[in-house]
Amino acid sequence: MSAVIALDVGTKRIGVAVGEGTFAFPHSTLERTNVRDDVVAIVALARERGVRTIVVGDPLTMSGERALASERIDAFVAHLERAFDGAIERIDERLTTAAAQKALIEADVSRAKRKKVIDQLAAVGILETWLARRPR
Repeated sequence: MSAVIALDVGTKRIGVAVGEGTFAFPHSTLERTNVRDDVVAIVALARERGVRTIVVGDPLTMSGERALASERIDAFVAHLERAFDGAIERIDERLTTAAAQKALIEADVSRAKRKKVIDQLAAVGILETWLARRPR
C-alpha cells in the first residue's frame, strides 16, 4: 500500500498525518494562508511522499448532520480535487480534536506545546479511523 496523508482542516491551521501500512504518524501543522497556497503545499507534500490517497476529516455535528464547517470542507475539497490526481476520501472527524486534547492534557503537555501539535494529533485520529475501516 502506498503512503496516505490525512488532514484536519481548520480555519487557522491544517494538521497533517502520514500513514504507512497500518500505522499513522503526526507529520506537520500548516498555518493557513489562502486556499490556493494551502492546496499547493498539500499537493507538494503528497507528491514528495508518493501519496495516492488524501483523507480529509469531515466535521459533522454530534448528531451526524452537515453544518457550516462541513460546507467549508466541501469548498476546500473541491479545490484539492482540481489540483490532486489521486483519490480524496472524507471521514467523520467528530471528537478527534477532543480526544487529542484529552491525551495531551493527561500527558501533562503545556498549553503552548499542545497548540503546536493538537492539529497533527487530530489528523492522526482521522487517519487511524480511516485505516481501521478500509478493507484489508
